[in-house]
Amino acid sequence: MLGILPILAAATGNQDVRLFDTFFRVGSLVFGGGHVVLPLLRAEVVPSGWIGNDAFLAGYGAAQAVPGPLFTFAAYLGAVIGGWKTAVLCLVAIFLPSFLLVIGILPFWVNLRRRTAIQAALRGVNAAVVGLLLAALYDPIWTSGILSRADFAIASFAFLLLFCGGRRRGSLSSCVRQPARF
Repeated sequence: MLGILPILAAATGNQDVRLFDTFFRVGSLVFGGGHVVLPLLRAEVVPSGWIGNDAFLAGYGAAQAVPGPLFTFAAYLGAVIGGWKTAVLCLVAIFLPSFLLVIGILPFWVNLRRRTAIQAALRGVNAAVVGLLLAALYDPIWTSGILSRADFAIASFAFLLLFCGGRRRGSLSSCVRQPARF
């Protein structure tokens, strides 16, 4: 499908096919969680003019406020682009590669997971995911949200509260005395 959808999208020029192709490709490239999808989705939907950067960030903020997988952000994007039918289309397109992968790999997984080469490949993919997560933090989140020294100070303080607030004493001083262990 990864080879057929782009050809079909270019040949027909149909927006629904182009959207399905875009969200299917993004869903195919994601490994390690929904936040990895942010730079990929943004690179596809904002420059194409389907959605503005402010609406993209507003939807991301809303997706963070509700429980569930971040992939549901695709439904928001689809709804903004073309209503509820487009929302369903985008949601199905982004989840479909994972379902197809599970259905295809599941019968062989027990044997595959024992192979050293597969384990090494998965470790490499996990390392690459860290880079994608940092890219998602920097652009669009950091570049759109941290615009002044005051923004940086607020973000740093919030990070300290999140990082240290879960300690036994629940104070910042306990964080300084007892550094986190990873």
